[in-house]
Amino acid sequence: MRSATLVLIGYAVMVVLGVVWPRLPLGPLAQTPPDVAALTAGYLGLTARRGLAGAVAAAVITGYLADLLAGTPAGLVALVAGLTCVLGHLVQRRILVRGWAVVGFAAGLGAVAALLTWCLRFVTGQPGGGLREPALVLMLTVTTAVVGPLLLRLYRRVDAAFARTHREREHALEGLVS
Repeated sequence: MRSATLVLIGYAVMVVLGVVWPRLPLGPLAQTPPDVAALTAGYLGLTARRGLAGAVAAAVITGYLADLLAGTPAGLVALVAGLTCVLGHLVQRRILVRGWAVVGFAAGLGAVAALLTWCLRFVTGQPGGGLREPALVLMLTVTTAVVGPLLLRLYRRVDAAFARTHREREHALEGLVS
């Protein structure tokens, strides 16, 4: 139930940002909305409770929904989201506790997802951004780093709502100012 809620929240954020982001006065950053699928997948992997299979499945569903919204080749973002979830699981779980580590984690997720997408497009012979691709990766990293802490904070609130014990709730809210 927790994973399904995170997927639905991620989907809603993707829909809203897909409409609002291009209209914001951000200059060249308006071309690259934040990678909400990567943030969701990384968070699911980071907080996988009873194994990784459920988290990867939820990440792949999130990626598939992002594929549908973005119009990318079927399965591209879904595969990247699944891999990002596994990478998120390999990261130290205490990284989301406090401070600027959250921004670094979000930027890392954005960069890894963009680079994985770029590599998969290259390997499969799909058209990419050409010479602009490194600039797009950098802009996607920046936008994901800006939006990431807010979204990850929201996800931690959802985790606290689904906590079964007081200790789990305190652990989910650790580092957040109430």
